[in-house]
Amino acid sequence: MTTAFILMNVQTGRLKSLASELLEIEGITEVYSVAGEWDLVAIARVREHEALSDLITEHVAGLQGIVKTETLIAFRAFSKRDLGLMWDIGVD
Repeated sequence: MTTAFILMNVQTGRLKSLASELLEIEGITEVYSVAGEWDLVAIARVREHEALSDLITEHVAGLQGIVKTETLIAFRAFSKRDLGLMWDIGVD
């Protein structure tokens, strides 16, 4: 599984509608509005690295209202939640 974070600048007034449109794209699992240099961050999860290119260039970057994108590809996930599951033995 390949995970990527797609950072986006969007046109004024398109934030909410773009977030909804992004969630309709297969491979986009979450979308966040954020403060700072970027307006939206979408989390993409695809089975193969090559599918990421198609997802971004053919489905995301072409949406009306997206001005600029930058994609960060995750190498490894670190999570407190995952560590907790590792120690879960099913006892309540």
